[in-house]
Amino acid sequence: MNANVELMSMFWTTAGIYPGEGEISRFDFRDRVEAAARAGFRGIGIWHTDLEHVMVHRTLREIRDILQDNGMRYLELEFLTDWFLEGARKAESDSRKKRLLEASAALSAHHIKVGDFYNTPYSMPRAIEAFAALCREAEACGARVGFEFMASSMINSLKDARLLVETAGAPNGGLILDLVHVVNLGITHEEIRRIPLQHLVTLELNDGTVPTDPDGSRRYCGEGEFDIRGFISCARQMGFEGPWGVEVFSRSFAGQSVEQLSRRAFQTTMAQFTE
Repeated sequence: MNANVELMSMFWTTAGIYPGEGEISRFDFRDRVEAAARAGFRGIGIWHTDLEHVMVHRTLREIRDILQDNGMRYLELEFLTDWFLEGARKAESDSRKKRLLEASAALSAHHIKVGDFYNTPYSMPRAIEAFAALCREAEACGARVGFEFMASSMINSLKDARLLVETAGAPNGGLILDLVHVVNLGITHEEIRRIPLQHLVTLELNDGTVPTDPDGSRRYCGEGEFDIRGFISCARQMGFEGPWGVEVFSRSFAGQSVEQLSRRAFQTTMAQFTE
C-alpha cells in the first residue's frame, strides 16, 4: 500500500519553532532540505517570512540548486492572506504575492497556499473573482493555488470552499485539505468524496485528539485519535495520488534536532500507508 507514496515535509514540521512564536526556522535551509531528503521526503514547504530570511544569504538559483541536488520534487510556498480584500491590507498582500510568484517561477513550486487566519468579513463574489485572478497569475508561473479552509478562515466550511474554487473555474486552483481541519470541522468521508478530484491540490496528514488539541498542536501520525488510514483510503478511492503533506508541530518538539524531526515525521506518516 505504501508503494509510490511521496511525502512533503511542510514548513512547520521541521522549523523548530511553534506557529505564533516566530516565523523563521532555527535551522539553516540547506540543513533542513538535506535532513528531509535523508529521511525520505520528496518535497518541502517554505513559509514566506522564512523564504525572505533565506534570501538574505542565498539567491533563488542557489535555493533551487539545493532543492534539486537533494531530489526535492515538490515545493509548497505559503502563506498568502488578504488577497480577497481591498485597501491597505490588499496592497500588502499584493507585495507578498509578487515575491511568492517570483519564487514559484524560479523554484518550480508545486503550489502556493492561500487562505485566511482571522475570520475576516468578505464578499463571496469578490472572493471568487480574486481567487480566479490569483490563479491566472500563478498559471504563468506554472504553479497551482491551494485554498486551505479552516475554522479561523473567512470561508470555514467545505461547502463554501468548494463554491469558491469551482465557481472560479481555474484549472490550476483547488483545495488543500489538512486532516486537523477536516476533524475540527466535522467533515465526513462522504463529503470529501464529492469533491472533484481535479480540485484536490494536496492533502496534509497529522494526528491529534477528538475534539482537537486546544493549544493547536498537531501530533505525529499514529499518536492520536484521528482516522488517518480512513482519510488516506477515502482519498485514494477518489484517485488522489499525492503528494501528501506532513504538518506536525508542538512546543514539546522545540528542542529536537532537524534530523530527529524529519525522521520521526517521515517514519510515523509512512506507517499509515502500510496494510
